[in-house]
Amino acid sequence: MGLLMAQRSASRLASTSSQRLFSTSSSSLSQLARPLLSAPLSSPSSSSNTDRKPNNLPSTSINNRLYSSAAARENAYDRETITRLLYSLASRKEVERYLRIFSAANKFAVIKVGGAILTHQLDELALSLSFLHRIGLYPIVLHGAGPQLNDLLEKEGVEPDYIDGIRITDAKTLKVARKTFLEENQKLVEKLESLGSRARPIPLGTFTADYLDKDKYGLVGKINRVDKEPIESAIRAGCLPILTSLAETQDGQILNVNADVAASELSKALEPLKIVYLNEKGGLYHGKTKELLEVINLDEEYDDLMKQEWVKFGTKLKLREMKELLDHLPRSSSVAIISVDQLQKELFTDSGAGTLIRRGYKLYKHDSIEQVGAERLRNVLRENDDEIREGRKSVAEFFSELSKQPYSIYGDEPFDCVAFVSRPEGEIPILTKLVTTRNGVLNSVNDNVWNQIRKDHKRLVWTSRADDENRAWHYERADGSFTRNGRSLFYYGVQDVSEVEAIVRNLEEKGRIERAYLPLKAAKPGVPNGTRAFSTMARPGLGQNTIHGRRTYATAVERSEPLPATTSEKKRVALIGARGYTGQALVGLLNSHPHLELSHVSSRELAGLPLEGYTKSEVRYSNIGVEDLRKLEQGEGPGAPPDAYIMALPNGVCKPFVEAVQQGGKNRKDGHGTIVDLSADYRFEQGWTYGLPEIYSRKAIRESKLISNPGCYATNTQALLAPLLERLDPAQMPTVFGVSGYSGAGTKAGPPGSKGGSGSNGGRAVTLPKISAQDLEGGIRPYSLTDHIHEREAGFHLSRILASKGLPPIKVAFIPTVAPWFQGIISTASIPLKEKMTAKEVKDLYQAWYGQEKLFTIGSNVPEIKDIALKHGVKMGGFQIHSEGKRVVIVSTIDNLLKGAATQCLQNLNIALGYDEHAGIPLD
Repeated sequence: MGLLMAQRSASRLASTSSQRLFSTSSSSLSQLARPLLSAPLSSPSSSSNTDRKPNNLPSTSINNRLYSSAAARENAYDRETITRLLYSLASRKEVERYLRIFSAANKFAVIKVGGAILTHQLDELALSLSFLHRIGLYPIVLHGAGPQLNDLLEKEGVEPDYIDGIRITDAKTLKVARKTFLEENQKLVEKLESLGSRARPIPLGTFTADYLDKDKYGLVGKINRVDKEPIESAIRAGCLPILTSLAETQDGQILNVNADVAASELSKALEPLKIVYLNEKGGLYHGKTKELLEVINLDEEYDDLMKQEWVKFGTKLKLREMKELLDHLPRSSSVAIISVDQLQKELFTDSGAGTLIRRGYKLYKHDSIEQVGAERLRNVLRENDDEIREGRKSVAEFFSELSKQPYSIYGDEPFDCVAFVSRPEGEIPILTKLVTTRNGVLNSVNDNVWNQIRKDHKRLVWTSRADDENRAWHYERADGSFTRNGRSLFYYGVQDVSEVEAIVRNLEEKGRIERAYLPLKAAKPGVPNGTRAFSTMARPGLGQNTIHGRRTYATAVERSEPLPATTSEKKRVALIGARGYTGQALVGLLNSHPHLELSHVSSRELAGLPLEGYTKSEVRYSNIGVEDLRKLEQGEGPGAPPDAYIMALPNGVCKPFVEAVQQGGKNRKDGHGTIVDLSADYRFEQGWTYGLPEIYSRKAIRESKLISNPGCYATNTQALLAPLLERLDPAQMPTVFGVSGYSGAGTKAGPPGSKGGSGSNGGRAVTLPKISAQDLEGGIRPYSLTDHIHEREAGFHLSRILASKGLPPIKVAFIPTVAPWFQGIISTASIPLKEKMTAKEVKDLYQAWYGQEKLFTIGSNVPEIKDIALKHGVKMGGFQIHSEGKRVVIVSTIDNLLKGAATQCLQNLNIALGYDEHAGIPLD
């Protein structure tokens, strides 16, 4: 397949009459970012300017260079850390793709801020803007001040007056307006700088204007020139430019200009990728259904929209203004109307937020190369298709193969996306290629084309490489898939596994796909050169892993009883990232483990200090970097290489440390040490084993050296749903409402003596929660209302069980909430059933599934947090059936720091190293 990338999900590309209300909030991201945005940030530009000292001041110059270098390293660390926070909104590749696009753009975004936001949401706005600044992006911010101006005019006894929606501005009104704009501008600048982000106030000097109609409107301007130099100067100096909509005439008279109009003129001059209008509503809404209009493609929809009876007054004016603006801009530019708390989600995720307005193009569909234009197709393929660009096939060869059967070509007028569908009479169609340019990605043309293909074909097959970097796009659009011999085949519209196999055999025999996929029979783990098990959800992370020349399967879903221990030999463990709550819990567990000993404990903040809570031997914290870790595993560090490594690092950090262990142990006879990763980085990755022993294969864990530890919410969610998978109603999603103590939000390092922290004094930094009970003020706080990573994780892995039984995948609706207790999760699942069941039948099913598991307790009563806090297992109860008999509600509790993290990590480590699974784990 060619380049396949998506900017918006398919739901955002449906017609406006069927748009779904999108309610995700990213405010929690700003809350998590708050501690990171409290320290001053020196821009690289400003640092380098201060270094330009005369040569006759060598010592000062050296000190400045040293300071500049240290500041640059600190800034780089800040940017990396904050970038990682974005991974909670979307996949790593998704976030990094948008960062690359925005960083390469000459002008990234113009953000227009309504005056009401400056009054009611100043803190949230400043956090969002500072967030962007910390990752090296410089949006140009232009704000209004309408509500503030009305309040002040009322106090001055001036009644606001409008004609055609334009404020009549006399000298007294302008005097108040100028004062108001300057004060609001300075307020935003000061708030940004208090968060460590440099900002430059530009209240005047950018816009030159003539009188709009002096006799009619008074001192109101019509912008005729935009001076970009003040803006570019601010960005060169590392500052966020903060503008007002005030303009000046050639002779210096200040004029009032509507902020929306000023933002439009500014955008025409700068041609940014994004024009963002922040308002409290968060988008445009359908006048009848009241649903959010998620996407408007003006070229296709504008004329019809303007004829709708509900499109009137402000909505009609806004659409007309947006069309007039985008008609002046490149097609890569788009407008987003969103609320403040959706800014990161709009910019860095495929699903976006609020209302996206773009020009788009009308699509075509033709049944011959000649109708489209052979030369234009040839150019698109040569520039954008990997197979042709790398010389593995010529355009002529592709055209020749395509022409052997009836086919259709889909695309848009500027050829930003082209798709080829082969459709022999009476056979299933195949999507042979879909290629997309950069503009096609930015404007989601590929999703528009895909929707058209989906309308025309009820069934479809397509293939890609198993390591395709855009494989998530395929999985999201397929009903099922399987992977073998480095190739993945996807399909929709086919539900029966035997029919899939017959279709694939027919396609291979006729040469319509390469011979790589048959047979689809599942193979036993550990069989040399065995084929990969059939999976209808063969996503990244479900590949094979080679250890000691033996092929093991990270995808194994065969449940088994706990495995017998094969050794009691003493082994050594390195804990990388020990400051957090999970790291502390692991230290306590390892301290009482009969066979494992801590050899190395790493924490940058606590380096050099003795490890508390560990009494087997004296261990001191050290700051183990990536190169240090490679040398340690290679046998060149302090002490012998550990037998195992526990990575207790934040999401997005682990990769270089894992690679260092792999690199250091590549020449060892028995390979590198076993790695258990507690972050989310490898839970979907090929070659890693997912370690939830009570639900998936214990044998796979024992044979693996790369184990990803499940998330806390994901563990509880999968435990709630696994026994009922085959009895679920396929037409409805189960819903899980999870409430966790605030320790689940993570930790930060506080100064010595900080209240509410763990760790003793004695000059050491203490561990503080990122969100405290005081922050919650006795209440609970929902966050990540959709698309939480544990929602995807639970659905992704449970689908493996269903795939092994030839059943379609599952999707789970999950809503997380943080509460004012410290640790412990309580999750309530509402589960639709395809057939009626009694409460006793459901409970018996769970008892049969978990009855022999030492860490699971199945009861009749609803469990509570007090039943599970500081305990190492899972407690379930409730088991109530709705009166109609086809929906069951079950409650489950776990300790997020123990079975949700540390205890499960120790289970996986015990299994992998050959110990009894529950060694060192209190069975209370």
